[in-house]
Amino acid sequence: MDKKERLWFLFQFLHEVEKKMSREKEKQVMIEKAINIRLMCDYVVSCSYGDVVLIICMLHDYINMMDDTRADDIMYQAYYRGVFMKMADRLKGSYHPDRIIPFAIDRKKALEIFDQWIRTKKYVPRDFYSKDQIEKLTGVYFPYWLYDCQVRASLDARGDKVSTWAAGNIRYTKTDQYDVSRQGSMEVANVPRNALSKANRRLVEGVFPFDMTRQKEFHMGYLSGFFAENRDMEYKTFAQEVEQEVEAYAKQSLTSQIGDYNSVQVRSCQARLEKPSWKYTLLPVWTLTYKDKKDGKIYYFACNGESGKICGELPVDRGRLGRLFASIFLPVAAVLLALGYLMG
Repeated sequence: MDKKERLWFLFQFLHEVEKKMSREKEKQVMIEKAINIRLMCDYVVSCSYGDVVLIICMLHDYINMMDDTRADDIMYQAYYRGVFMKMADRLKGSYHPDRIIPFAIDRKKALEIFDQWIRTKKYVPRDFYSKDQIEKLTGVYFPYWLYDCQVRASLDARGDKVSTWAAGNIRYTKTDQYDVSRQGSMEVANVPRNALSKANRRLVEGVFPFDMTRQKEFHMGYLSGFFAENRDMEYKTFAQEVEQEVEAYAKQSLTSQIGDYNSVQVRSCQARLEKPSWKYTLLPVWTLTYKDKKDGKIYYFACNGESGKICGELPVDRGRLGRLFASIFLPVAAVLLALGYLMG
């Protein structure tokens, strides 16, 4: 079943569900289960962003059509219309990114970067950079959550300054104690977390950092000609971890501003996070993967689609490496044997 057929099937499904709507309370519950939002979300997990947007548009078009034909149906207006609207809004909220960093490096430039990089690698199998393999170079938007907040921190400590001097045969030591108080606030922006559990973290995170000032409001036009992965992790999965990380960074930053003391005893240090927010953001990466025919291991090349930074894990052509070893080792071994024979 191709994309158009699947979308048409979905439209027909919604139409049939609506036709069978009943004022009977038990049947209302059954219908609600049939068009349950979770089931709908499960359906679109494997769809592209384009598919999801089409489904949302179809739902809104369907609601508009039913508004015209059933404007006087109180039950439809009071109950079922809201169910369809919630479904559309839930899909939009779940799958629509907030921000995107568009590809600044096109395919031609990405291929040039790959060519320059692979030229420095002498013992990579030719299959890795064959014409057919290079055609698989793909621009992919990977999903990330970006965390922003304001931090207010305060510190109370005691600082000791020790001085020593000598008078005659006597050496004196003096310790001055100071109360130290520090307060400060800071803006934290764009702390990233990978929103795709199945992603090869080395592939994606190996091309960090991205210039976050290049973020744009998400628009479907940015996806034209590229692939986009759907997220499968919500920010709540790592919210506590990120908050602890930000708090620790804020406290460390404040502690580093204490000053020049011989010793410091921190009595209390607190950090309060304010106005936390998460942005669902797509980041651009050019990727090329290669599966080794012998051991089945996946190797990769990745290029930051915004800055051009690259990383990769490459296979080794053991045959070429063996020939290199033989060309160096055997002549040296022959010379050593000859010298040994002559000297013996």
